[in-house]
Amino acid sequence: MLITSATILACYCLSGFLIYKHFTKKTTSRWLDLTPSLFAIALQAVQLNQLIYPGNGLINLGFFNALSLISWLVSIQILISSLYRPVQSLGIIMFPLTGLASLISVLAPAAEPMSGITNQVLQGHIMISVIAYSLIMLSALQAITLAFQEHAIRSHHPGGFIRFLPPLHDMETLLFQMLGFGFIFLSTALISGFFFVEDLFAQHLVHKTVLSIIGWVILAILLFGRYRFGWRGKIAIRWTLTAFVFIMLAYFGSKLVLEFIVTNGA
Repeated sequence: MLITSATILACYCLSGFLIYKHFTKKTTSRWLDLTPSLFAIALQAVQLNQLIYPGNGLINLGFFNALSLISWLVSIQILISSLYRPVQSLGIIMFPLTGLASLISVLAPAAEPMSGITNQVLQGHIMISVIAYSLIMLSALQAITLAFQEHAIRSHHPGGFIRFLPPLHDMETLLFQMLGFGFIFLSTALISGFFFVEDLFAQHLVHKTVLSIIGWVILAILLFGRYRFGWRGKIAIRWTLTAFVFIMLAYFGSKLVLEFIVTNGA
């Protein structure tokens, strides 16, 4: 599996490099740039299936497996979005990070697998939550790219791949489309959690629940501000990144504490 992870990392890095070269020198076609990432995504899907479902009715969504899964979903979203929007520049950063997450998930010590989750509603809740996290992570990447683009334009130095990005208005529209879908999935995850997850405010879930709700509120305010007051630019970027921090802390922060701090301290 280590060789597979190394291959995944190499393909993702190659795709990110080709995308960068495409934007700076127009040396390759866009479809050729994305081909290595498509191969990496397929390989990582097989790897994730082996890591998350080790057999005997067990499921392992430990910290590093979850990180690999969410980054994989983000890469898929970038690849699909690139078919109809010029957003493949996000892959320059995200593709190598996804490959690195794949490698770490194999090298790092595995968390204790949980018993198989046979309840289909609970399985749906978990999947919706993971999709919500990946959409919000993708939105954060878009916000960071937008911040660099806005800074470059204001300072009259739109060099590098910034020159090949869509106009600011289109970039902001895409950001709020991502946020809108992320908000819908996060809302669905929270609602299904309240109805179908037992003891949602139990000691091991309370931090995750509270932080997720805070992130949800921040997203709701941002989307309302966009609709009612036309919020854009730095306001949109700051609120997006703030919501991202709370929501990522809700999931990865809770897993980090439970798996590495509480477990080791016990």
